[in-house]
Amino acid sequence: MPDKKDFLPPELGPLNIAPRVARPMHADDHWHSKPWYEAPHDNPALPEVYTYTDTISYDPGEEVVFHSSTTAPDWTLEIYRDGYEPETVHRVEAIEGKHSPTPPDAYRNGCNWPVSHRWRLPVDLPSGFYRVVSTCARANGGKFVQHHFFVVRPTEKTRQAKILMVLPTATWTAYNDFGGANHYFGIVGSEKNLPSPVLSLERPWTRGIVWLPAGAPRICADPLPEFGDAPRYAMKEWAFANGFGQYYAAAGWAQFDRHFVLWAEKEGYALDMITQTDLHYRPDLLDAYPCVTIIGHDEYWTREMRLSIEAYVERGGRLARFGANFLWQIRLEDDGKRQICHKFKAIDEDPVAGTDKAHLLSTAWEDRQVRWPGASTVGVNGLHGLYASWGGFAPHGQRGFTVYRPEHWAFAGTGLHYADIFGDQARIFAYEVDGLDYTFHQGLPYPVPVEGQPETIDILAMAPAVLAEDEPDGEGFRYYVRSSDHEGLVKCVTGEVTPEGLARYKYGSGMMVHMKRGKGEVLTAASCEWVMGLKRGDLFTQQITRNVLDRFVEV
Repeated sequence: MPDKKDFLPPELGPLNIAPRVARPMHADDHWHSKPWYEAPHDNPALPEVYTYTDTISYDPGEEVVFHSSTTAPDWTLEIYRDGYEPETVHRVEAIEGKHSPTPPDAYRNGCNWPVSHRWRLPVDLPSGFYRVVSTCARANGGKFVQHHFFVVRPTEKTRQAKILMVLPTATWTAYNDFGGANHYFGIVGSEKNLPSPVLSLERPWTRGIVWLPAGAPRICADPLPEFGDAPRYAMKEWAFANGFGQYYAAAGWAQFDRHFVLWAEKEGYALDMITQTDLHYRPDLLDAYPCVTIIGHDEYWTREMRLSIEAYVERGGRLARFGANFLWQIRLEDDGKRQICHKFKAIDEDPVAGTDKAHLLSTAWEDRQVRWPGASTVGVNGLHGLYASWGGFAPHGQRGFTVYRPEHWAFAGTGLHYADIFGDQARIFAYEVDGLDYTFHQGLPYPVPVEGQPETIDILAMAPAVLAEDEPDGEGFRYYVRSSDHEGLVKCVTGEVTPEGLARYKYGSGMMVHMKRGKGEVLTAASCEWVMGLKRGDLFTQQITRNVLDRFVEV
């Protein structure tokens, strides 16, 4: 019998449609050079329905406006609050089907579809993640199912928790390829092979960000490759075969945050939720909570978001961050409906380059034009961490954290000793991690001092990581990321790509750190896959997480 945590309303049926493929794949193509992406087929013979909302989050009592396009004669809309005990809150059947074309630049300027439905939220609706499920019938009893979401913010009247969970929606946006592009790849430019530095939130989410079936591969070499095996990227193979976004495994509610919510609610921790857009525009929402938590993959932040978190901690707030890859500065425009990140090309293409707003350059935080290390906010940096345990990134490497300061309160009740490794069986150290430049003294790691980095950081546990794939030769061997990020980041930081620069930033680490700042404190367990320790029942990871949350909710 399925566990209720894997809840999917049975009437929604299976996912049975692949996204439109932008180009055919050929044997000599690199995966990242020939994009496939999700977009409607626009074929009446294949009924489908896609929906998005007019914004990403709402207060109770506000009206949600749904925009849709469908080739079906009618369709059904269902909304439920997702979590350990999912609850349906709204359902409408037989909505008249209306088709609208998807603009060729929908990824940048939005879909501009007409309004299909309106729903005013109850004034007492609790904060949380609300999944929007659009369904239409197909021949032979089949169904087409599409998933969207919105978040209900807490108010003074509906607040029910001591923990405020900030969903890393800027990162979800960065990986959303619906309509033809995201911040990584796309159909932009004369050759239609470039990513888009500007992304719209007025479009559906690509398949896999909001919902995934059990067993979808994660970004971790699992099982371990055998001697002489060619590198495998199971998440790419599975996505292509099953009609999911090619970056489904990299970001999203389904892959990371939902696992934490299921565990936390089962453990009895109440959670209120906001998005990063709320953090940017409504930082006062933090003030009612002794603890703020961020989960999974939070790669993209605005300057305003960081300033808000740092001010919150300075005033006495506690930040519990169980995630990693703190790397890029972005900008939000049009009340958060547009996201901008030029990344490696920012110095040449970002309009703020060379102006009095150059500090807002949408590039890496350690870029020589920005120079604001992530450690100032979360205790670790993306540049000194990055990849572990997949592809050519130490696929046989350590899957857990090595403990160096077992006397710290975070390890209370675990029985862990110096040099013990925890979380390895649950594979919690994988995909992307954050770290610091460090040195050892008498067997203990210490951060190397860096301008802008607090001096109060203690390294509690760590493991090695790398910034570029090692590429052993072999017949049929193909590598995915290779050295592209390594070279790009080195150029951002130093201004050029040199052998010395590449050597300096080739190896990194993933760390668990504790940092005091002002009247508050930060605990970061900097691995995207930390949540797998909670889902897979790793007792050490679970107890450490309890220790952090229990301490941080104390008023």
